[in-house]
Amino acid sequence: MPDDLSTGPDKDFVEYVVKSIVSQPDKVIVTRTVDDMGVLLTLQVAKEDMGKVIGKGGQTAKSIRILLRVIGSKTNTRVNMKIVEPEGGEVRGGELEDEEKGGGKSILDEPELNV
Repeated sequence: MPDDLSTGPDKDFVEYVVKSIVSQPDKVIVTRTVDDMGVLLTLQVAKEDMGKVIGKGGQTAKSIRILLRVIGSKTNTRVNMKIVEPEGGEVRGGELEDEEKGGGKSILDEPELNV
């Protein structure tokens, strides 16, 4: 019976979609666990592909989660997806790193101008 719990249409869906998006599909690992709260899919991808899976503003990951809810609703199952941060620290864009170093200024930092 444990074999039945480690596979399912939700896991197959995530594997198919994510492998289609990323540049290193061989490094995509989806783990499925079932408990009293529902199904948890844990997704691991290569560090370089994290941005592609998450998407701009998290929209790609959000879309995958919405579609997983639809798949789960067919069997009255709650399905959640967790994206595991790759080894080697957080993935950040160049702009975020510059802002944290103090290089970026916000318009809120400027004094008020009287016109």
